[in-house]
Amino acid sequence: MEVYDCKKTSDGKFLHIGKVISGAVQVGDKVTASIDVEKRKATARNHTATHLLHKALKHILGDHVNQAGSMVSPDRLRFDFTHFSAMTQEQIEAVENEVNSKILANLPVNTKVMTIDEAKKSGATALFDEKYGDIVRVVSAGDYSSELCGGTHLNSTGEAGLIKILSESGISAGVRRIEALTGFNAINYYKEKEKHLKQAAEAAKSSTEDLVKKIESLFDEIRTARKELEEVKTKLINSNLDGIISNGRTVKGFKIIAAKMEGLDMNALRNTSDTIKNKIGSGVVILISDKDGKVNLIVSATKDAVEAGIHSGKIIKEAAAACGGGGGGRPDMAQAGGKDPSGMDKALEIAEKMAIEML
Repeated sequence: MEVYDCKKTSDGKFLHIGKVISGAVQVGDKVTASIDVEKRKATARNHTATHLLHKALKHILGDHVNQAGSMVSPDRLRFDFTHFSAMTQEQIEAVENEVNSKILANLPVNTKVMTIDEAKKSGATALFDEKYGDIVRVVSAGDYSSELCGGTHLNSTGEAGLIKILSESGISAGVRRIEALTGFNAINYYKEKEKHLKQAAEAAKSSTEDLVKKIESLFDEIRTARKELEEVKTKLINSNLDGIISNGRTVKGFKIIAAKMEGLDMNALRNTSDTIKNKIGSGVVILISDKDGKVNLIVSATKDAVEAGIHSGKIIKEAAAACGGGGGGRPDMAQAGGKDPSGMDKALEIAEKMAIEML
């Protein structure tokens, strides 16, 4: 029978809860209880490390820190504690370093059974919401930490190997949570990180020592290439502007330019709009483009076109709805985004029609 849980009844009996793997279990059978040594040892590592962590948090953050919950398993430890703000990276490192220093010191872990009054006089840490009997068990790690505890522990702190704090987060008002690894689980964590680091270095054709510099260099190259690409796009667009302008309408002396562009972000669309507006002198420029599956729309008007009745913000509000977006702006300039490129033609048609009506 594989035992997966154990509970204590109100009258002090221990109930082992398990699953029959083979054979049968009858009332009155004599059984031999044995433990999974490696699993228990891993649990003990995390439990002793939890005590060290509690003490280190009090030392680094202050005596207001108290345990607010914990979980100890063979895989990891989780420790909830009272604290008023998120820990800084420096504080997390300080706590981790202090716990590792106590692990490396290989402090003896001793357990003593004594009365609750004796335990309090010794300075052992107790949990406020726990109910203790007259006789308690006190677990001490050298002269560093001492807590009332009935769980499994190491013989010395050095058996924990090391501790690695994975995360620190808030779970409720005034309560923080730390998750951490010890022993082989921590070693495997570092091995996995080392593997990822080597893979990243190989992909970047760099050594692990020079990886950061290589990534920075690659990003510089990407930024330069993107800038050059945008410049080429702009030149290509400008070379076609005369054709776009010649296809525009003239209403009451004002030129209305409505065009669909290819692959321009909002910044490039805005620059193109300004160029066209300067070329036409008087009128309205309506441009729409899709980039990476998203729609960019801009409406811009010259000063005299605004005085004649054009309001770019009103136009773009109606037009953007056709491609699943929204936006707004001033009478002379407005911009919007959308998420449905299939509505671009309709949006352009609505914007052009509204501009004609306003004039």
